[in-house]
Amino acid sequence: MDSVNFLGLPFDDAEAREVVGHLLNRRAAARFAYVVTPNADHLARLKRLPELQKLYDSAWLRLLDSQFLRHAARALGLRAPHVATGADVTALLFSVLPPQKISVIGLDEKCLAALAARYPHLNFVHHAPPAHLLYDHQAIGQARDFAVREGAAFTLIALGSPIQELLAHAIWLQPGSAGTGLCIGAALEFLSGAKRRAPGWMQRAGLEWCFRLAQDPRRLARRYLLDDPPVLLDLVCARLTQTWRRLPPDQPPPAAPDASSANGPYPQPPSARLHEIHDAG
Repeated sequence: MDSVNFLGLPFDDAEAREVVGHLLNRRAAARFAYVVTPNADHLARLKRLPELQKLYDSAWLRLLDSQFLRHAARALGLRAPHVATGADVTALLFSVLPPQKISVIGLDEKCLAALAARYPHLNFVHHAPPAHLLYDHQAIGQARDFAVREGAAFTLIALGSPIQELLAHAIWLQPGSAGTGLCIGAALEFLSGAKRRAPGWMQRAGLEWCFRLAQDPRRLARRYLLDDPPVLLDLVCARLTQTWRRLPPDQPPPAAPDASSANGPYPQPPSARLHEIHDAG
């Protein structure tokens, strides 16, 4: 599939159905590879914490999980990849898979039972790591070893970002790991019915974030209203840069806004940065 460089990441330009086709065509015994689904929150965090870049560079597939960013980019005249959300890819994958074992890391027992009832043809094996996994190296090792030991064709990592990407990368580095990992955030909570997803028209319009904010304002207000908006400034800067490059040599370029003037968190010294990382659904 084609690749689109978008906000510093080479995204795979595919919709959910094409992605699922690639997943099904991959051999179950192939060396472990993983799929990431960055949205505005991921991209904003990457700018603050560039040391996380290797987690995305090592991924097999990078799928845009934000209709809002796609619409914003296209409105500015920028090329943007198609959207394939973790929830859409997972739902479609589960609907076409033959009976088999699926490893799940994350999710509580009640949600897992609801998921198993909805997809009775799939055998879910489950590992529930403790809270604050980011700072528990032993627990990360246990989750990694679970995935390697089970060796399922598909391992669903539902821990929120960036811990799910950190874990997928750790599995990828482990000798003997096989199958495909999907870093899918809250997708399994949607599929199990534990959380309501936005109506289809809101998803298509790029307004799913509004629906989620209304459901859980305490947890998501900072993310959506403070942490993520600088990504929009990055899009504006990308558009100005594109315009600059097309200007005749004798025409001065327009002044680009300074990204550091955006409202929101600013880069911190490297020694302090990891303290700001928090799990995100």
